[in-house]
Amino acid sequence: YEVLFERGIHVVTTGQVFAEPVAELGLAMALNIARGVVDADLAFREGRELWGGDGNSSARLLSGAEIGIIGFGDLGKALNRVLSGFRAKIRVFDPWMPASILRDNGVEPASLDTVLGESDFVFVVASVTSENEGFLGEKAFARMRPGAAFILLSRAGVVDFDALIAAVARGHIVAASDVFPQEPLPLDHPVRRLPGFLRSAH
Repeated sequence: YEVLFERGIHVVTTGQVFAEPVAELGLAMALNIARGVVDADLAFREGRELWGGDGNSSARLLSGAEIGIIGFGDLGKALNRVLSGFRAKIRVFDPWMPASILRDNGVEPASLDTVLGESDFVFVVASVTSENEGFLGEKAFARMRPGAAFILLSRAGVVDFDALIAAVARGHIVAASDVFPQEPLPLDHPVRRLPGFLRSAH
C-alpha cells in the first residue's frame, strides 16, 4: 500500500459487492457440514445411502449453536445478518472494531481464544495484512473444540494451511474453504482428497 500511495494510486475494494453472496456461501457450507449434504448426495448416487437415523447419526443443528466470527468488516456483518434467524450465540473477534459497534450489531465481543475455544462453528472473514499473515495455525486449531467446524471465506493467507490440513486429517476439526494458497489448486494437492474438508473453487 505504501508504494501505491506514494505513486498516487487509489486503492478500492469490492468487499461490499461480494459480501452478501460470500456470506450465503458460508451459510451453505456450515449447513452442509452440519448435515453432510454433499457426502449424502454422493452416497445416494453410488447406491451407498443410509436411511433414517443411520444417515443422520452425525447430524447437528446450526440453530442455537455457538458461533464465532473472526473479522467483522463488510463480510462479517453480512454473515451476521444471514445467521440471524438461527438463534445462535455469536461471538466476534476483531481487534480493529470497537466493542460498542459489535454490540450494536447484536454480537458479543470476544478474544480470539474465546472465539476458537467456545464455538461449534468458526467463520474466518478477516482480511490478510502484513501483521496477521498465517496467524491461525497449529495452536489456534488445537484450541478448537473437537469436531468443531472451521470455515474460511476471506483469504488463505491468514491461515497456516498445512496446519489446517493436519488438524482435519487427524480428525480434531472439520473444515470448509473457498480460498487456497494457490489458485487454481494443483491437481495433486493433498487437500483435494482430504475427508472432513469441504472445498469450493474461489
